[in-house]
Amino acid sequence: MSKLDNIARPIIISGPCSAETEEQVMQTAKALKATGKINMLRAGIWKPRTRPNSFEGIGEIGLKWLVNAGKETDLPVITEVANPTHVEQALKAGFTHLWIGARTTVNPFTVQDIADSLAGTDTMVFVKNPVNPDLNLWIGAMERFFNAGLTEVHAIHRGFSAFKSDQYRNEPMWEIPISLKAAFPDSKLICDPSHICGRRDILEEVSQKAIDLAFDGLMIESHLTPDDAWSDAQQQITPEVLDQLLNNLIIRSVKIDDVAFSQSLESLRKKINELDQELIELIAKRMEVAEEIGTFKKMHNITILQPERWEEIKKLQIAAAEEHKLSRKFIIKYLEAIHQESIRHQTSIMNKK
Repeated sequence: MSKLDNIARPIIISGPCSAETEEQVMQTAKALKATGKINMLRAGIWKPRTRPNSFEGIGEIGLKWLVNAGKETDLPVITEVANPTHVEQALKAGFTHLWIGARTTVNPFTVQDIADSLAGTDTMVFVKNPVNPDLNLWIGAMERFFNAGLTEVHAIHRGFSAFKSDQYRNEPMWEIPISLKAAFPDSKLICDPSHICGRRDILEEVSQKAIDLAFDGLMIESHLTPDDAWSDAQQQITPEVLDQLLNNLIIRSVKIDDVAFSQSLESLRKKINELDQELIELIAKRMEVAEEIGTFKKMHNITILQPERWEEIKKLQIAAAEEHKLSRKFIIKYLEAIHQESIRHQTSIMNKK
């Protein structure tokens, strides 16, 4: 059982992207406390920046500011650590909650060093997803902390780096955190919409999406004067705006207690199961045809991949999918998966001696 189980969902973690001054940290903490909705106070002390010559955090002195703000508001505090030295300084300052950043999670050597430095403590650790969309890397990072003897290891989803995204700073790729939750059902899964969005105008939309996907909480950056923030100004909001955002969220139940509703839902789920079975059978039949095609290609000594045919399939099926209100993104992923499986079946025929 987690210490967080006694907090009503959603768990809310908030505070400035960076601790800038002692007064800023204290006043932000008081404004957040006044909302009555904050469960944990956050601030970045060390800021790993993509490029040098930008603000990289106030450093160790900021730890005391955050701890004092937590004591003043009776809120637990949390900050990011990126190496054992950070861990030592944070623990010495009185921190019992830490998070591991995306740039750190990507390096198993660093994660192991941090896990070793936390062994024997009762620190609560939140592991952000790695920068790249690698589920096993995220799982492995969490396992390292569990293997070090820590019992409170949770996850933060902050999206994944993409070469280009028209909507997000970091693509959410919701299927990855959902898979992580399946791997660690007893760990809390927190969404960080600030880093997914990179801007204020879609924070509420992404926060609602996370809640609807049964995330356990949100980590949202808040600053007294966001436009003047020393880091990530565009994605921070004032405590007052945060309060309104949280008021607007529709919090739906994860568990079903109503018997009649459960029975109706179970009936619909049964239909889904039956349709899924039919889909599997249809795909299997499609692969049988693909093997026949593979035999034909082998007889005539032509390549498995026929680019013109592949483009024709995509064009036809994308148009058909859109007529049935299926998203273009989904159908492309579906077709690519089907195509790869078809190639696998044809390859087994072509290479059979």
